[in-house]
Amino acid sequence: MDNDFRKQLVLKQVGEEHLAQYDELLSYVFQVTESDIENSGYENKREMVRSKKPILEQSKVFGWFHEDNLISQIAIYPCEVNIHGKIFQMGGVTGVGTYPEYANHGLMKELIETALNEMRSDRQWISYLYPYNIPYYRRKGWEIMSDKLSFKIKDTQLPKQVDLPGIVERKEVDDPDVYQVYNEFALNNHGAMIRKDLNWEEYWRFENEEERIAAIYYDANKKPTGVLFYWISDEVFHIKEMFYLNQEARNGLWNFISAHFSMVYWVKGDIFKNEPLSFLLDDSEISETIAPFFMARIVDVKEFLLEFPFEKAVEPFYFVVEDPIAEWNNGIFALSWNQAGELSISDQPKGKRIALDIQTLTCMLMNYRRAAYLARIERLEADKQAIELLETIIPDMEAYFSDYF
Repeated sequence: MDNDFRKQLVLKQVGEEHLAQYDELLSYVFQVTESDIENSGYENKREMVRSKKPILEQSKVFGWFHEDNLISQIAIYPCEVNIHGKIFQMGGVTGVGTYPEYANHGLMKELIETALNEMRSDRQWISYLYPYNIPYYRRKGWEIMSDKLSFKIKDTQLPKQVDLPGIVERKEVDDPDVYQVYNEFALNNHGAMIRKDLNWEEYWRFENEEERIAAIYYDANKKPTGVLFYWISDEVFHIKEMFYLNQEARNGLWNFISAHFSMVYWVKGDIFKNEPLSFLLDDSEISETIAPFFMARIVDVKEFLLEFPFEKAVEPFYFVVEDPIAEWNNGIFALSWNQAGELSISDQPKGKRIALDIQTLTCMLMNYRRAAYLARIERLEADKQAIELLETIIPDMEAYFSDYF
């Protein structure tokens, strides 16, 4: 792309009037066919485009235009997530794409810089995205934060029934009890999306309506404490997601699945954290596959650290951070607590030194990998005492994230 042509391009916010172009670009980049659209429950492409309008209305979308033709774009989807028990505003990066003839000319780099600046202005101190190219997004500062575990169980390997005081009822997926259980679950699980109406719409967007059933476990007090989204086809019991508030609810939902023993040969499903199902089954010889699912990125290191729920106050230490895109994240971030346990951050080194890049800092604080492991593989530089300090103050809960946008 020569400089004269580059001068013809304009970077600006994408409005509702560009909705058709927005979806056309996504369809081309990700090769979404009419068949894909129909299989997801939409009658045609026009219906799908209309369904995307609320996302465009609530998101900030930026794009490069050539003669009012959208050629490259990025969207920031406003969300809330639970980070170790603290609710954060999160910028979900989605709708990323560039027509092939305009690729490799730095357009997306500038769009990402614009997106990070916007998220920072909107106090979205952390960003999530679904990576279609993990190495690319790592170079831009994102890192893996959660996994998806896919499993396959024979009918003969299903767990035995457990005597429980509650019952399971089949309901619509938008039943109020579904929302009640998920809301409580999300508030108690690190990494999870705090779903509002729009988030639920996105959650189901590409699922066929005929394949949406909710099974809800109610305890002895009639309180809903567990939910299973599933469908059955070709003698396979498919689990989309299972979330529960306690082990009684978990056992109750598995009782329900096992009750289909005579109807299915296989049970297939996903778990959205690195928590092997095999350990919980009597017959553990099942097929399990773990793959990276979502990535995260700290947008503003100082602000994120100030709000991060560290386990306790400790002696001062400082991070030396490198960020390939967000220049405000480069430098020293010294953490110290006063007698009241209040955290302050300065740019003057104090205490133990910990050097790492923005990807590793994100990975560590999201607890995808612990500090000791990251030091062992040389992703961070610190002495033994500094690593032990990090191990004591970063909450030890793996991220759960089951949404897609």
